[in-house]
Amino acid sequence: MKSLFLLFLLFTFNIQLFAQDTFSIIAVDPVTGEIGSAGASCVAGVGASGIIDIITKIIPGRGGVNSQAWVCIPNVNLNNAIDQMENGASPSEIIDWLLNNDACSSQNFNPEYRQYGIADFDPDGNPRVAGFTGSQADDYKEDRQGATFSVQGNILLNQTVIDNMENNFNSTEGTLADKLMAAMQGANLPGADSRCLSAGTSSTTAYLLVYRPDDDPSDPYLRLNVGQQAPGIEPIDILQDLYDSFLSAGDFTLTSQIQIFPNPATNFINITLASGIVIDKLTVFNLVGKSINYTLSETSASNLIIDTESFSSGMYFLNVETNQGNVTFKFLKK
Repeated sequence: MKSLFLLFLLFTFNIQLFAQDTFSIIAVDPVTGEIGSAGASCVAGVGASGIIDIITKIIPGRGGVNSQAWVCIPNVNLNNAIDQMENGASPSEIIDWLLNNDACSSQNFNPEYRQYGIADFDPDGNPRVAGFTGSQADDYKEDRQGATFSVQGNILLNQTVIDNMENNFNSTEGTLADKLMAAMQGANLPGADSRCLSAGTSSTTAYLLVYRPDDDPSDPYLRLNVGQQAPGIEPIDILQDLYDSFLSAGDFTLTSQIQIFPNPATNFINITLASGIVIDKLTVFNLVGKSINYTLSETSASNLIIDTESFSSGMYFLNVETNQGNVTFKFLKK
């Protein structure tokens, strides 16, 4: 009898351990170079840590992966996907590799239990996306890609969850974080994760994560994590409150209002400006302090492009003089 009880506990623990995230989105912004992820689940047993460190990883300036449905903890397939990305594989190549090299033993290394969403930048800064949903992931299940994002879910109430997330992301004006938060609100309905239908919430835990291209991997621009909530408490509402507080606090330093991308550069550097910032002068210096000639083009009042194709490989400094002060950025030319 004691052995049967222990087997029951192990079975219950494994259900909590492996049946993970339900709906999520991973996306890139080709103008700013930002990469972000957001998701939620009705999983139990994760406590205050939530799912953010279980199902998503991002390489700043490069790309990110969401790995969900039935996952191992630690999520070995997610870690392997990031290794493949660091080695230069594209999103579709990463998924092909994962399907041939599944490393989670909980379902006998069967990739049909998995679900993936991947978004990155190619060497020229163009967005690429891919997704996969295995036949053994729990219904309702789907992954769907747009030009800059992949949205995916399993154990869903129905297709409406994916429809709403996609529509909100596409129709929202603003930053990548604004669009990701809007996508999450698209899934803010009872039973979005069908396990939470009886509790009247979408999920029990949610997160929002955004990296700027120059962020240290351990220090993202935005990391909001709502740990496991009691039944009846909506985590996406809490996530929205945290995001509103983040916006109201404001980071109005000049470096936060001007972004350069890509870095490292190949043939160009994009300079994007927040509203109200006007550039008076741009100067590029090499490591010995010599100014470098360049061609500047303007695509809009808030976006400038410096042609770096003729630059030699190495480190450069971009000095930006504006109506609100001066700031210097460092960038690498491949």
